[in-house]
Amino acid sequence: MNSALSNDPRSWAEISSSALLHNVAALRLRAPEGAALMAVVKADAYGHGVACTVPILREQVDWLGVASLNEALQVRLLAPHLPVLILGPALPAERSQIAAEGFLPVVSNFEEASSYAACAGSAPVAIHLAVDTGMGRIGVWETEAVELARAIRALPGVRVTGLGSHFPSADEDDDFTLQQTLHFDALVLEMRAQGLVEGPAHIANSAGMIRFPQSARELFRAGLTLYGGSPRPEFQQALRPVMNWKTRVTLVREVGAGRGISYGSTFVTKEPMRIATLAAGYADGFRRHLSGRDAAVLISGQRCPVLGRVTMDQIMVDVSGLPEVEAGSEVVLLGTQAGEALSLWEMAERAGTIPWDIFTGIGSRVVRMAVK
Repeated sequence: MNSALSNDPRSWAEISSSALLHNVAALRLRAPEGAALMAVVKADAYGHGVACTVPILREQVDWLGVASLNEALQVRLLAPHLPVLILGPALPAERSQIAAEGFLPVVSNFEEASSYAACAGSAPVAIHLAVDTGMGRIGVWETEAVELARAIRALPGVRVTGLGSHFPSADEDDDFTLQQTLHFDALVLEMRAQGLVEGPAHIANSAGMIRFPQSARELFRAGLTLYGGSPRPEFQQALRPVMNWKTRVTLVREVGAGRGISYGSTFVTKEPMRIATLAAGYADGFRRHLSGRDAAVLISGQRCPVLGRVTMDQIMVDVSGLPEVEAGSEVVLLGTQAGEALSLWEMAERAGTIPWDIFTGIGSRVVRMAVK
């Protein structure tokens, strides 16, 4: 039995370095002069693969943002010179290694800060204080932040080297976001006046930076926009999609009228059709929720409707008008082909979800490969 893996993947995602560099430049132009850029590369760079993206980003950005210690360890190997902020709370058992490795944790309460202080060696542990200004996820509530910062300052083993918050509604509620920005700015001024915090203050995510660029004046955290998706439509034309997700035709069949296609026979042929089976399914990230939602793929630059239910490993599509399609033909699931496009927003809307969910739901069977 041959145990060697095939070099010809059944489904793969081409990650464009030129598109990624273009998006970094577009973000720099939008942000205030001098603002530092944090590339958020959590969740395997939003499904694009840190191995494909971080080597490109490491000379273009100022910080990296991740969700966990394991992610921090992974990106440190690829960009040892960049500061790495762990954006979510660490488990208690992870704190000593975070401190030893020099990663930057966020803390929301005194218990977390004192735990890091206990891990200090010859120098204090640098931490960022998370402030809840309306997200309701992590952080000390804004009216209690000064008191907590004073208590943390009394700990000999830690230094607050950054102050962060997060916009929950910057893509849809301008009034709330503006008030959040004003509250955060006032808090930053107060805490700096009292010497409670040093280093950058950061609240702006992609949507916040687009709508309120001044909120990004010190440091902004770019996630979706890096990869070519804009959470606000007015900025979409400035970006280029980084991913082209592809698969191949495995089988082409001539199917007669009155035949059910896929589980439950939710699609029945009304006339003879030429149907292609594809080597991807919901286990690869092509959502089952796209079944019966007028979803399509691209073959030979043409939109081919998805027929019936998406299955775990296979999808059926209509190729009746494409006699040249055969087993091995290239298929685009998300991206462009011969001037036609299937956008991230279209796929998300048809699947009843959001672009972030589409990207991060693309499975590990999909091989990521860097291209120009």
